[in-house]
Amino acid sequence: MAAGVRPLRGLRSLCRVLLFLSQFCILSGGESTEIPPYVMKCPSNGLCSRLPADCIDCTTNFSCIYGKPVTFDCTVKPSVTCVDQDFKSQKNFIINMTCRFCWQLPETDYECSNSTSCMTVSCPRQRYTANCTVRDHVHCLGNRTFPKMLYCNWTGGYKWSTALALR
Repeated sequence: MAAGVRPLRGLRSLCRVLLFLSQFCILSGGESTEIPPYVMKCPSNGLCSRLPADCIDCTTNFSCIYGKPVTFDCTVKPSVTCVDQDFKSQKNFIINMTCRFCWQLPETDYECSNSTSCMTVSCPRQRYTANCTVRDHVHCLGNRTFPKMLYCNWTGGYKWSTALALR
């Protein structure tokens, strides 16, 4: 009789664990508790209009007129919280920007990689293909990372013009 009770106790313990796990799954909505990677870039409870582009999804109007003001309807991504001017929680909001693609932005709105193989004291000046990425707070149309041909400007800490003068 005692030998038959042991398997039943093990089965009961297993059922309790399964019941606990199923209730936990139901209570959590069956959703993953993993935090999406973009959330680390998203300030919590800040103004929605100031959120980085990685934190929002916007409907884009590619037929806007270049250089003219344009508005986009945006929604915060899941797990992102933001507020309006009156500090009320928001999910949908409007962003005002100038109609232009990311590669058309002024140089101050993006950062580019530097070349390690430039010969800057050459004539004509050499160029290299840099990978450029738009700054988080800047909004634009198209890909936020793009290639750009840049002049080789620096060598050993000297500017191209200084290097030429020293030559």
